[in-house]
Amino acid sequence: MPNAQKLIQSFQTTTWLINKQADGLSHEQMLLQLPFRGNCFNWILGHIVTNRDKVLVLLGEEPQFSEAEVARYMRGSDPVVGAETAVDSHRLLEAVQTSQSKIEAALTTIDPEVLTAIHDTENNVTVAERLDGLHWHETYHTGQLEILRQLAGTNDRIVG
Repeated sequence: MPNAQKLIQSFQTTTWLINKQADGLSHEQMLLQLPFRGNCFNWILGHIVTNRDKVLVLLGEEPQFSEAEVARYMRGSDPVVGAETAVDSHRLLEAVQTSQSKIEAALTTIDPEVLTAIHDTENNVTVAERLDGLHWHETYHTGQLEILRQLAGTNDRIVG
């Protein structure tokens, strides 16, 4: 079972990678759509923020966005195909940073018993396991950002 420090380190790693993949990209570049079914950089950022809001709520913190503000980025929503339906990408990046600070602060002071408490009684999943699952979901989407960075014409390599 992951402990608070491991969770902090895991979220720090993906925050670093998200920022590296976004470095130098404009909002317009983050709206570029793949030529096949998928989502743009902006949608993935928004989706990560909605995921992190779930983390914040589990940690007893307030989410950064209302459900109405981020409905655009919920699972199953239509792809973002233009600026008129997107939250500004740089605002989403700021939300990733803010969530990181809040996640770290909450996990630094959390009572270990909170992490071992059962979150989902039907599946016997603890709060720590749910947080770990939400982080895994974030890593899945963070990996997609590399392809979308290349779509924007960077022709570089962040990891590797």
